[in-house]
Amino acid sequence: MTTSTVTAQAPAKRSGRAAAPDPARLRRRRTLAQWGFVVPAVVFMVLFFGYPLVRNVVMSFQHYSPRTFFTGEAPFNGLGNWSNVFQDALFGKALWHTLVFTAGSLLGQFCLGLALAVFFSRRFPLNGVLRSLILLPWLVPMVVSGVVWRRILDQDTGVLNAFLGTLGLGGDTPWLTSPGMALLSVILVNIWIGVPFNMVILYGGLQEIPGELYEAAALDGASAWRTFRSLTLPMLRPVITVVLVLGFMSTVKILDLILALTDGGPADATQTLGTLTYQNSFVRLDFGAGAVVGNVLILVSAVFAVLYLRASRTEGK
Repeated sequence: MTTSTVTAQAPAKRSGRAAAPDPARLRRRRTLAQWGFVVPAVVFMVLFFGYPLVRNVVMSFQHYSPRTFFTGEAPFNGLGNWSNVFQDALFGKALWHTLVFTAGSLLGQFCLGLALAVFFSRRFPLNGVLRSLILLPWLVPMVVSGVVWRRILDQDTGVLNAFLGTLGLGGDTPWLTSPGMALLSVILVNIWIGVPFNMVILYGGLQEIPGELYEAAALDGASAWRTFRSLTLPMLRPVITVVLVLGFMSTVKILDLILALTDGGPADATQTLGTLTYQNSFVRLDFGAGAVVGNVLILVSAVFAVLYLRASRTEGK
C-alpha cells in the first residue's frame, strides 16, 4: 500500500516541476533589454548632434538672414557662401591663428603638465594640498578667467606690468593691445588654464607604472633622463594620446576666452575660426557664412580624429 502511494505521487511531483525557460525567449528579452539602453542614446545623438550638424551643412548653401526667421524663406545660393568666405582675407588669417593657438597651447600645456606630474609623483610634505591648489585655474569658468586676466594684463593698470616695473623690467608692455603680443598673451593664458587638466591625467598615468621597472633601471645604472626617455614616456604613450586628443578638441574651438580677452582684436590679431564663426553669425548676421566657417572647424576636428584613430589602430597592431 505504501509503495503504490509513493509510486503514484512521484509522477505528480515531476509534473509540478517548473518548465525550463525557452532559450529563444531569453534571447529576445536580452535583445530588447540591450535596445532599451541603446535607443535613448541614439535618439539623443540624432536630435542634439545629428540634426544640428545636417542643418548647419544645409544652411551653408542658403542665403540665411534675419528675414528668414520671419518669412521662413532661405533661398538656395549654391557655393556662394563658400566662395565669399574663402575669398575673404580674414578667413586665411583666422585659420592660421587657429593653428598657431592650438599648437602653442597644446605644447605648453602638455610640457608643463608633464613636468608637474613628474614632480608630484614623488612624496613630500603638502603634496596633496599643492596639487589641489594647482587645480583651481581649471575649475574656474573660462569667462571668469578671461576677465581676470584681462585686468592683470592691462597695459596701464595691470598687475603684471606694475610688478615688472618694480623689477626694472619695463612696465608698459601692451600685452593685449599690440597685434604682435596679443596672440601670444592669449596662448599663455590658455596654457595657464589647461595645465591642471594635463597634470591630473598624466599624474594618474604615472601612478600606473610599476615601481619595479624603475628599480630595475636603477640597478642597470640608467640615468634619470635615460629612465624618463626609455621607460616613462613609452609607458605613458596611451595616456599622452588621450591628453593630446582631448586637449585638441577643447582648444581648437575656444571662443569665450578670446572674446573675454581681446574680442578677436586688435586688428584681428587673435581672430580664430571660432571667433570668426561667432562674428559672421551674430555680429554681421550672415548666418550662411557663419555656417561655412563652422563646417570648416568641424572638418578640421574630423580630420584630426581620423588620424588619431588610424594611429591608434596601427599602434594596436
